[in-house]
Amino acid sequence: MTAASAARILIVGPQGSGKGTQGVRVAEGFGIPVVSTGDIFRANIKGGTELGRKVSDITARGDLVPDELTSEIVRDRLSQDDAASGFLLDGYPRNVAQVGHLDEFLSGRDEALDAVILLDVPREESIARLKLRADEQGRSDDTEEGIAHRLDIYENETAPILAVYGERGIVDRIDGVGSLDEITERIRSALSARGLTLAA
Repeated sequence: MTAASAARILIVGPQGSGKGTQGVRVAEGFGIPVVSTGDIFRANIKGGTELGRKVSDITARGDLVPDELTSEIVRDRLSQDDAASGFLLDGYPRNVAQVGHLDEFLSGRDEALDAVILLDVPREESIARLKLRADEQGRSDDTEEGIAHRLDIYENETAPILAVYGERGIVDRIDGVGSLDEITERIRSALSARGLTLAA
């Protein structure tokens, strides 16, 4: 498979793992869009849309957006023309219920995920990175309590999806500690072993 061929990838990792940055690099290498639920939600909040107001109320409580609402948004995004030849999902599916929603959608198009990239980062490292980001960007959701709450949600809800995808043999566990280039190269090597080759 060449970089021009279809690639359907999910990148997973705790908050602060760097999956947003690495996801963009991987997507650019394949010429596919990043579909990030966080970006979609933040854009709607900034734009003051009805969805943005709903999401803002939910996240202000430290909760996550309901599965059905999230899945509806992702289905709509994956149906757009630029995702026809592939996509990189970031932040979805985040639990087993959403895996089912995604499976149903993709099977209806005779498609399936090609690979799941797991950026493995120790909890202490995630917390340190998020505290640094909060200081640099002034993000109100990056309080110490908020960080701990989101990491707990990740461990309780998102980690189990790796068992599902692990049974399918599509999970690549990547050491998420190191320089950006080192981590990108680890991802590149893992995907290449699956016949998914990023452009140089």
